[in-house]
Amino acid sequence: MISINFTPIIILTVILTILLFLWFQLKLIPKKISPFVGIFVIVSVAIASGESLAQVTPNPPPLNNITSVPPSTTGDPNPATPSLLTLVAEPSNLGDFVNNETALLQLGKSLFWDMQLGSDGIQSCASCHFHAGADNRSKNQISPGLLASLKDITFQVGGGPNYQLSLADFPFHKLADPNDRSSTVISDVNDVTSSQGVFYSILNRTVPGQAADDVTSEPDPDGFQVNEINVRRVEPRNAPTVINTIFNKLQFWDGRAKETFNGVNISGAADSSAFIYKADRPNTLSRVQVTLNNSSLASLVTAPLLSPFETSADGRQLREIGTKFLSRASKKLNTLTPLGKQIVDPQDSVLGRESNSPQPGLKTNYDHLIKQAFKREWWNSNKIIQLNADGSQTILQQRAVGQTLPEDQFELRDWNFSLFSGLAIQKYISTLVANQTPFDKFQAGDTRALTTQEQRGLATFVTASNGTPTTPGTNGGGNCNTCHTIPEFTRASVRRTAGVSSTDLGNPLITNAANGFIPNYGVRPASDDPGAGDFTTSRFKIPSLRNVGLTAPYMHNGGMATLEQVVDFYNRGRGDDGGRNAALLGLSDAQKADLVAFLRNGLTDQRVLYEQAPFDHPQLFVPNGHPGDQFSAIPSNDTNGTPTATDQLLEIPAVGRNGVATPQNNFLE
Repeated sequence: MISINFTPIIILTVILTILLFLWFQLKLIPKKISPFVGIFVIVSVAIASGESLAQVTPNPPPLNNITSVPPSTTGDPNPATPSLLTLVAEPSNLGDFVNNETALLQLGKSLFWDMQLGSDGIQSCASCHFHAGADNRSKNQISPGLLASLKDITFQVGGGPNYQLSLADFPFHKLADPNDRSSTVISDVNDVTSSQGVFYSILNRTVPGQAADDVTSEPDPDGFQVNEINVRRVEPRNAPTVINTIFNKLQFWDGRAKETFNGVNISGAADSSAFIYKADRPNTLSRVQVTLNNSSLASLVTAPLLSPFETSADGRQLREIGTKFLSRASKKLNTLTPLGKQIVDPQDSVLGRESNSPQPGLKTNYDHLIKQAFKREWWNSNKIIQLNADGSQTILQQRAVGQTLPEDQFELRDWNFSLFSGLAIQKYISTLVANQTPFDKFQAGDTRALTTQEQRGLATFVTASNGTPTTPGTNGGGNCNTCHTIPEFTRASVRRTAGVSSTDLGNPLITNAANGFIPNYGVRPASDDPGAGDFTTSRFKIPSLRNVGLTAPYMHNGGMATLEQVVDFYNRGRGDDGGRNAALLGLSDAQKADLVAFLRNGLTDQRVLYEQAPFDHPQLFVPNGHPGDQFSAIPSNDTNGTPTATDQLLEIPAVGRNGVATPQNNFLE
């Protein structure tokens, strides 16, 4: 609550009255001084008022001091009074690689949004993360049970790919009574709502200066076809938001992107064969292994760029992406203009100064950004790395300018593209921090930041339920904070897991609750998708709930479309996987409505909603299904093998630092 102290205002009012009397009646104040008197009084009143408005009365307990939190751990020494959200550390040895973090950020944002990154010249990282860091598309967004113990490529929702989802399709585990997990099951499917990516194809080669790779289309092995026409593939897990992922210790639902970045792939210290090249002198190259801590996001970046579901033709390597983005030994070859297919707003908070608006792209190039961002020893060499058929490498002298390199030979900048892209995109994602929600303002002392209903919802969120499998909770709470721990709203955060054994060595036994992974949580049977576990025990990382009102559909399988469905699931004691050992919360309809209001509104950062800096972005065209439906598709003009369906592209306009006047629609709105 804001408290106003009127004393200084009264004093200044009296002074002003006396000064005015002296001026108008007695003429005792010289004319040269009188204007300054007015200015002095105005400024003084403003300062006094500002000081009084800055006096904040703390919120009453238990809301301001969240007391219903899990027991203290090494990573959470003061659980009763969680701090406000703050950034975690960058890699401690980042300076060994990076010269200029401003250029690193520009490189990272460009790569993240650039449609030329995909093998098709369309699919970017942002294609699955353009709406509040997530994906709000609803056509051709179904994936069958590809991760099941018995792989299932049948489409149970809609009967085939390219289907237009509706609210009636949700939840995927549908009960006659949503409040009673033992009621009649109306429908139950192992399909997943996720994000469409690329058509299935095999890489022939990447072409320097060409956005689309040279590929051959082949029949999709996982059923993404309509009448023998390939449609865009859909990932086998729901794509979570990238916003606030800087706070996660590990990345992906199964935690496979490790906290230590080895400069090459997602595996961290578990891959002892990962190495890059370093040029201590331009004419000398040496193989080196690198380790960057606090870098699970950099590890994550390396996987989607090679995924035959997300952005890549099958068989592509990161160094090959470098060959098409960067100039080769021949300076006569064209290079790809960053964001060359997309308009960048001149007011973009990171890229505005380099915008080529109203024309697409930036005024700079990727070579220049890499040379600005990274130290010379990681990109400056006159040697060539030849990749031999057996996987070994031979170091060769660089060819003369004007000669094109064979496909099996790479410059240092190409070979180290995994390092450049990982650290650069990590830098960009690390700036996507949503910490100005009504909840954050409330925690800082402004009791008006949350409505009365949202405050009741927060109380329900942090209050324990103490229920049993057969008896509803007696404390009237949802016990949500046990897993979605404040202030990150996830127990899988760096702060919560500090001091817990690292999973970099790949030990699945320590991908557990201490690292923010919950086993057999009741969403789907483990045989559908084990996550970080096996087919008897599923383990999935607890996601953050910040901006959860904008990031439907929910759960790792995208099987719930609304927050109401999520709350019903927890209230009835979970158990959609057939389990019967979860606590019943016993929340009333009013309590459920309060909890949903808090989640939907209290955790939404308005900068995210209105795409204001740092959440502004370049223009983007995202595939949005294909003309037709699950029973018909129109082939495109591609003649490189199996026919592919014609794309429907949805434009996401370029947005500058000030954001938009009208927010994007949410999922199925």
